[in-house]
Amino acid sequence: MTETRNETTALTVGHRGHTMVVTINRPEARNAVDLAVTEALGDALTAAESDPDVRVVVLTGAGEKSFCAGADLKAIARGENLLPTAGERARWGFAGYASHPISKPTIAAVNGTALGGGLELVLASDLAVAAEHATFGLPEVKRGIIAGAGGVFRLPTQVPRKTAYEMIFTGASVSAREALELGLVNRVVSGERVLQCALELADVIGENAPLAVQASKRVAQQIVDGVAAAETSFWELSARERAVVRESEDAKEGPRAFAEKRKPVWQAR
Repeated sequence: MTETRNETTALTVGHRGHTMVVTINRPEARNAVDLAVTEALGDALTAAESDPDVRVVVLTGAGEKSFCAGADLKAIARGENLLPTAGERARWGFAGYASHPISKPTIAAVNGTALGGGLELVLASDLAVAAEHATFGLPEVKRGIIAGAGGVFRLPTQVPRKTAYEMIFTGASVSAREALELGLVNRVVSGERVLQCALELADVIGENAPLAVQASKRVAQQIVDGVAAAETSFWELSARERAVVRESEDAKEGPRAFAEKRKPVWQAR
């Protein structure tokens, strides 16, 4: 597999045949997403979409512990913005991926925990392969916020609705085996096999007529001019609700209690 790396973005982009492999390479931060990762990952998707030689994109994380821990809270604490505010990049959403649909099939190779934004990257992917030790969850309500990168409306469409609601309302996680039973992932394999399994699945897809596969995905997901039209109203509602909750006292109390290692005291205001 040929490989290139931009040290400033902690993102590795490699190519294996007709598959682009993108790795969030911040294991020391549990592959949490900062602005540099957001811009580089979004740019990688755009490059994949415009490259006729790329037929599938595989997304994974470096190391064996975490696929992606979500937003980089330390970067947020430093006052850094995780999302671009202008141009094409501004509409790509969390990690440049959550609201950046492309015609090429995407596969998440989940090599460890996928919590919060990490699970939202899995939900944004077309297929997923998980390591046996991987876990999945949306713990945002435990911190006084909501899963604003598509989690609250995508999870109920990908697993049984009542199970999704339980995960969203309680913040509880599920194991890789449970995720397989729920249909959240397509395969569960040993940790050392997870990327290889995703690549094998990509190879099977890549053997098919690329234009037919891409057109099929656009129809299935109602992708028109790079936008999943069926999700537009959900994104708008999610943004409004997220903005309101973010300004609440509870949203401040959640991270504070987490940092102080104590149970939060919610005020519902």
